[in-house]
Amino acid sequence: MFIQTETTPNPDAVKFIPGQPVVAGGTYDFRAVEDAVKSPLARALFKVRGVKGVYLGSDFVSITKGEADDWATLKPRVLATIMDHYLTGLPAVDGDAPTQNQAVEDNEIVKQIKAILDERVRPAVAQDGGDIIFDRFEDGIVYLEMRGACAGCPSSTQTLKMGIENMLKHFVPEVQEVRPA
Repeated sequence: MFIQTETTPNPDAVKFIPGQPVVAGGTYDFRAVEDAVKSPLARALFKVRGVKGVYLGSDFVSITKGEADDWATLKPRVLATIMDHYLTGLPAVDGDAPTQNQAVEDNEIVKQIKAILDERVRPAVAQDGGDIIFDRFEDGIVYLEMRGACAGCPSSTQTLKMGIENMLKHFVPEVQEVRPA
């Protein structure tokens, strides 16, 4: 098994691409080992000293390390842990796919916002090892949650304000601002 790695805009996060599916039908963001009860892969990764966050995407795993930790020593241990997990044949996550917050019936503005995020923003954010999740739209303000390598990234505020906010304002005139959830 050959696992590729890619740097991300977040210096504390690296994207690991195992060349096969990781999870289907959603994403998972684990910020602590206690959150990883249903994920054998995330539990194993949290045993690696220095791993502070695990994000599972459809075909990648993003790992966030502590500021004091060094990728030169951490990366080989993470690679070995991912490889060992795939050799077990266990799924990355046990049980059902994750659910995302969604109102029973989205209004037209929210549908437009979600469509733009899904079609134009999320693929670009996934390239950097993360994801962006719609939280809500209130009084002209769109609230979004950054996940994976994008959570805590130094450039995430700029991404929200300069990139996503400008795009949403252009396509959806009702949007006045974008804020983190």
